[in-house]
Amino acid sequence: MIKETFEILFVDDDSDFAAGCVRWFQKNGHQVTYTSSGQDGISQCERRDFDIAVLDWNLPGLSGLELVQRMRDINPETEIIVLTGAGTIENAVESMRRGVFDFLSKPFPMLELERRCLGALERRKLRKENTQLREVIGRTKRPPAKMLGECEPMQKVLRLIDRVAPTDNPVLIEGESGTGKELVAQAIHQASSRANRPMVTVNCAALPEQLVESELFGHEKGSFTGATSAKSGLFEVADHSSLFIDEIGELPLALQPKLLRVLEDGSMRRVGSEKERRVDVRIVAATNRNLKQEVEEGRFREDLYYRINVLTLDLPPLRERSGDVSLLLDHFLGEGYELDEDARSALESHNWPGNIRQLINTIKRAQVLSDSLITIEELPDEFEPLPNNFDAEVPESEGTLMTLQRQHIAEVLEKANGNKSAAARILGVERRKLYRMMKQHGIDS
Repeated sequence: MIKETFEILFVDDDSDFAAGCVRWFQKNGHQVTYTSSGQDGISQCERRDFDIAVLDWNLPGLSGLELVQRMRDINPETEIIVLTGAGTIENAVESMRRGVFDFLSKPFPMLELERRCLGALERRKLRKENTQLREVIGRTKRPPAKMLGECEPMQKVLRLIDRVAPTDNPVLIEGESGTGKELVAQAIHQASSRANRPMVTVNCAALPEQLVESELFGHEKGSFTGATSAKSGLFEVADHSSLFIDEIGELPLALQPKLLRVLEDGSMRRVGSEKERRVDVRIVAATNRNLKQEVEEGRFREDLYYRINVLTLDLPPLRERSGDVSLLLDHFLGEGYELDEDARSALESHNWPGNIRQLINTIKRAQVLSDSLITIEELPDEFEPLPNNFDAEVPESEGTLMTLQRQHIAEVLEKANGNKSAAARILGVERRKLYRMMKQHGIDS
């Protein structure tokens, strides 16, 4: 089992004792910062985000209570352990009331201090996970959708997901709008080692440019007009999880170096803050742009492009997914609805420029207009009925059914003086169907 490591701050004016503590923790793989004064400890907390702070209760200049309160104000997420050579019940109670994790009297075995630090680290992680869950639940109420696809291009995508998901490398998903890039990102996250934490999502195209930095990296109180309180950014929310950055090609050029730095070493700063924070986030990005071309035209940084392009998945448009349209139609129709033969033929032969998103919206619209059986009448005008194979450009032979139908429609329209509503009533069809029939037969309105 891999031993957990953490970033710890020691504040103690007993230099010999502190030196021994620092050596012990460094030897065990932890990252240690030491200072001998309370004021110096506060300055360190303003610059860095520590997992744990171990503080001596009796420091010159600042009382133990004052130091604890100042550190809690700077970063409430840092867990604090108080050390004292003169432990009293009163000190323990008061320090716990101020949010201190534990209270330890000198002398003590170093293994005991490390054990308590690991307990503090576990509480910090639980608190952060609770924050992450609240943030994610507040952003989305949708359950994760299921990936569907039996065609070879989609089977290739599913095989790639299985290969790339277990790694921690960044993934770039390319594809047209509406092809299901977020769904692929969810599948990657769910098959990764980070699946026990919720994936966090941001759409760069949906945010005003001036808010993107605050949304991703957070901000401090007063850092800009309207910043009435400090706010964690999505990188902090997604710590130890995955962050899905949709439409990454829309990310402002000025922010791209900041994103590159997080990808390279996990370090970031909130807007208006000098404190460096560290996060462990796996990036899954998506775009409907040609990022290579964006790089060539100077709208996207080349170094960032190669950093996020470690693993690439190319998502096929729906028109190239032979046979999958019928599968998707049956899935999104759900119980209680059916498609008649004409409607299904029209839907299966459609080009779907808006891909799966367009298909879902088309089905939802038809369900609103239909009681249970969806006919071609409930579909938008762009869906042409297919069964009669009418072709207005093919010369019509005298006496064919097509010719007779065209003549009859024209005669009825003439009698109705071009009034399509009246003509539709005479023909016994809905006006939308009359429009389609006129278009098929080349009848000018």
